Amino acid sequence: MKIFHYLIGCLAIIALGVSACKQDKPARPNILFILADDWSYPYASLYGDHSLKTPNLDKLAQHGTVFTNAYCASPSCTPSRAAMLTGRYPHNLGEGVNLCGRLDYQVPTYVQLLKKEGYAVAFDRKGWAPGDFLKMGYRQNPAGDSAKLGFGPFIDQLPADQPFFFWFGTNDPHRPFDLGNGKKGGIDPQKIHLPKFLPDVPEIRGDVADYLSEVERLDREIGDLLTKLESSGKLANTIIVVASDNGMPFPHAKANLYDYGTRVPLLISRFSANETQPKQNDSFVNLIDLMPTFLDWVGVKERPEIDGMSLVPVLAGKTTTHRSEVFLERERHCLCRAEMDSGAGYPMRAIRTADYLYIRNFRPDRMPAGDETIPNTPSIYGDVDGGPTKVYMMDHRNDAAVQSLFALGFAKRPAEELYVLKDDPYNINNRAADASLSSIKKDLQGRLERWMKAENDPRLNGGGDQIDRYESTTHAWITRTGIIFWDK
Repeated sequence: MKIFHYLIGCLAIIALGVSACKQDKPARPNILFILADDWSYPYASLYGDHSLKTPNLDKLAQHGTVFTNAYCASPSCTPSRAAMLTGRYPHNLGEGVNLCGRLDYQVPTYVQLLKKEGYAVAFDRKGWAPGDFLKMGYRQNPAGDSAKLGFGPFIDQLPADQPFFFWFGTNDPHRPFDLGNGKKGGIDPQKIHLPKFLPDVPEIRGDVADYLSEVERLDREIGDLLTKLESSGKLANTIIVVASDNGMPFPHAKANLYDYGTRVPLLISRFSANETQPKQNDSFVNLIDLMPTFLDWVGVKERPEIDGMSLVPVLAGKTTTHRSEVFLERERHCLCRAEMDSGAGYPMRAIRTADYLYIRNFRPDRMPAGDETIPNTPSIYGDVDGGPTKVYMMDHRNDAAVQSLFALGFAKRPAEELYVLKDDPYNINNRAADASLSSIKKDLQGRLERWMKAENDPRLNGGGDQIDRYESTTHAWITRTGIIFWDK
């Protein structure tokens, strides 16, 4: 009988221990991924730009890590988003390297892997886009299930014990903008941070002010998301990631490997953290690094081949260094050159370090902004988004104050570009031919070529023409003032 009671006691202790272990095991985190559309660094008050108000981003910064050197893999919506989904460099995604290209369903995405782990994975508004995913073997957008009613209803109908990953894909601050909305909303066009590659005239200051008003609207929507998380009781166990797919829709920015095309905001927050002071990290990040970071947070053991590097060691305080450089690329943006039946892109690769930006233009005979016109199409300099800035610069291209800036955004470029960043943060003065920098250029050339070789880049040694022959799932024609989508 004593032995019986002894055994019962032992079993009770074991049961209590198992119960305690279950209770102590932390719940897997929810992840809210807020992806802006065409938002350049440094346009937010958390980066020191006080010409606009972004209080909700400031609030997130108080509970997270602000990255100052984050870059998209490609300054074009579709390949940038595909790279984030897969953790791969765009040139490793076959037809997914181009705007409106095809993302092979067989390439693993974090959406597929998180679903296997029991996560509810959904998106609202702009997911993987633009392009027709139904032509690619997908039955739904690669970003996940469509939450047609938005984030609030998605949270309300979620089982209490099911973790989620939600992609909130705002269309801000993508064009078109509401004309005059910036000034109406209290943004003073005379106080905005105007990049020096744009003419300093009222029309363009007003256009940038309208752009900033859309960043402010993004911030307000972030506030709504935070309110919903708090009211649902899920805020403390939700990691919030805020980023952008590429840079601002202006000449010399979006669809280019210059900083205003590739350098983007990145902020990662968690309100359950003990620290409430903002932490800044100046190490380099490529947004392909988000995919392995998500997998680490969730504890995914199945790991496909990826190029990204997890940010968890940085976020956990185990290291302050992530990358010492980033490699950037771009292929076809819009169908805007007559060559190859309008399929010709403008292939580029670049290496960005703390001190230099080195760019290789592999087809310098082509127009980087697209041909001014293509017969039987509405395309006009089709790799520069239409709007007041484009109209002004085209109409005043021969003015003394505009001529050189127009050339920066629209004219042909040499095969090599080299920018000394401490003297030239806007990437205006190409010093590739400067003899005093020849050893630096040679070093950057070698590093870029070694990366291309290691990554099996099809553009190495002059190749890659098959990329220009990939069919576009949807035709995107950019005009002087807007964009026209057309499907066969």
